[in-house]
Amino acid sequence: MTHAEQYSTVEPGACPARRRRTPFRVLATVVTASVIGATSAIVSFATPASADQISDAQAQASAITAKLNATEAQIAALTGQINQSDYRLAQLRDQIAASQAEIAKNQQTVTSDTSQLRTQAITDYTNSGTSNSATQLFTSNVNTSGIRSEYSGIATSNVTSAINNLHTAQAQLATNQATLEQQKGQAQSARDSLQASKNQSASLASQETATLNSVDANIQNLVAQKKAREAAAAQAAAQAAFNQKVAAAQAAQAAQAAQAAAAAPRSGGGTKTSGTPVTPTAPPPPLSAGAAGAVQAAEREIGVPYVWAGASPSGFDCSGLIMWAYSQVGISLPHFSGGQFASTTHISMANISPGDLLFYGPGGSEHVAMYVGGGSMIEAPYTGSSVHISGVRSDGLAGVGRVV
Repeated sequence: MTHAEQYSTVEPGACPARRRRTPFRVLATVVTASVIGATSAIVSFATPASADQISDAQAQASAITAKLNATEAQIAALTGQINQSDYRLAQLRDQIAASQAEIAKNQQTVTSDTSQLRTQAITDYTNSGTSNSATQLFTSNVNTSGIRSEYSGIATSNVTSAINNLHTAQAQLATNQATLEQQKGQAQSARDSLQASKNQSASLASQETATLNSVDANIQNLVAQKKAREAAAAQAAAQAAFNQKVAAAQAAQAAQAAQAAAAAPRSGGGTKTSGTPVTPTAPPPPLSAGAAGAVQAAEREIGVPYVWAGASPSGFDCSGLIMWAYSQVGISLPHFSGGQFASTTHISMANISPGDLLFYGPGGSEHVAMYVGGGSMIEAPYTGSSVHISGVRSDGLAGVGRVV
């Protein structure tokens, strides 16, 4: 937690977030041109092949996607045709069922009529005692034989006619039903063919999807490799710049010491040297015995999200991470960067070692990070970020503090 975070009601991390857009600034202006030139040479050598691979894979993915879209459109069209075939089959089944019901109804009707006609004929023939005009034909006079023969012929003719009509209707219904059955078979065959085509297209779509997923995975892998190479190149550039910064600080410190030694006999030690001071000039105290353990503790928390005022593995702010890491080795520090700046021994950049703290802003009030070696530091910089390792930034650097 910084002084600004401690006393401000503004969203914490807003000030450090300003540095988010330029996380790897060149540490020494004097070596900017050479470092950028070396980095550009590395990137220009490594990028084209990777870019071509990614471009080729993306083109392949686009082609597969277009093919997959066409296959899915074909599946949709086949599904519509199958639905239409199902509708036609349902109509044919209804028509066949209606035809069968009509045949059964006609059979029942004609059978009933035939039975009634025969019964009436027999009744009229045998019931000679009734007053029915038709039955009077069946009297016991001498002409009864002819009359009976004539009536029997009429009755038989009526029954035969009814039966013939039944057969004709049944034959027509049977023919109609056979036609419907044939149409049903053809419709079912067409429907089965459509279903087979749909199944084949679905299988093809599944294969294309699997291929597309494989190509997408390859693209992600290529992009990750490219980003890793770029990050490594940026880290190498940051480390080179940092090493030159340290070398320059060491040279300045040595020059200042030499100048002070040369001036001492003439001035009796009372004249101060001129030029830009290097802070500090005294030999630094030895590293704390727990510095290496604090670095290891902090690195175990890489990926933990930034949480304002956080000081535990569930979330850290900048000073909370430093406080917690050193507490793991039994060293207590305050939970704000300004307090940590005040409670550490300030050393020269030339003497920085893993475990030392880098402070930013006036009096270290804006941000604090831990040096881990190789020109890198570990930090929890702002809301939305997480604990991570980055290159040491010289922009806004207030100084280096050693925990003793």
